[in-house]
Amino acid sequence: MHNELKTTDMQTLESNKKTTKESINSMSLNLPDFTTDSYKDAYSRINAIVIEGEQEAHDNYISIATLIPNELEELTKLARMEMKHKKGFTACGRNLGVEADMVFAKKFFSKLHGNFQIALEKGNLTTCLLIQAILIEAFAISAYNVYIRVADPFAKKITEGVVKDEYLHLNYGQEWLKENLSTCKEELMEANKVNLPLIKKMLDEVADDASVLAMDREELMEEFMIAYQDTLMEIGLDNREIARMAMAAIV
Repeated sequence: MHNELKTTDMQTLESNKKTTKESINSMSLNLPDFTTDSYKDAYSRINAIVIEGEQEAHDNYISIATLIPNELEELTKLARMEMKHKKGFTACGRNLGVEADMVFAKKFFSKLHGNFQIALEKGNLTTCLLIQAILIEAFAISAYNVYIRVADPFAKKITEGVVKDEYLHLNYGQEWLKENLSTCKEELMEANKVNLPLIKKMLDEVADDASVLAMDREELMEEFMIAYQDTLMEIGLDNREIARMAMAAIV
């Protein structure tokens, strides 16, 4: 009888510990109120950005396939994944009763979109891969990783699934550039000078809205630069070259 009471007491104690721990974790997350007008207003732009970003990614991978037709099957697969992501993020907005501000989102991506189209017309595959498979994917991964910590339960589940796919997309561009680094390094570094500063401007542009969603601007930039520099290292650039490329974000 004594042992049974002791076991019951231990189970109750463990249950109380678990409840207390969960309560502390919940408080430490400091989640925003997803129902306020200010949250929904900011979310209308952030949600539009991720929806448009996935559409841009789909279109870009289809376009890249015209430059490397032997990779058509793989690139088409990546493009299909991006459309799946778009549907998921559209559902996230619908779940909160928010209409995405797609006019804002198209303007947000317009400069990067234009640079991609110019590179595509010139047949500059390295620049196209840098913009889509490195810059945009690293941008998405960093933003999604920060957002997951403060997202509503529905969006968190969607985003966790998406971010796993984005690492595959980043890896695609990384491996192509790694294999062709001896012939594409110069174009890679020149394209970086033009396009990396745009990512910083884009992060700055949404800093206020991101803050309403409890996403810190400095953390977003830090996460992006870590993902970007790790990718450059995997591609095969040395520390000096990576530092020179990273400087383009702050000069």
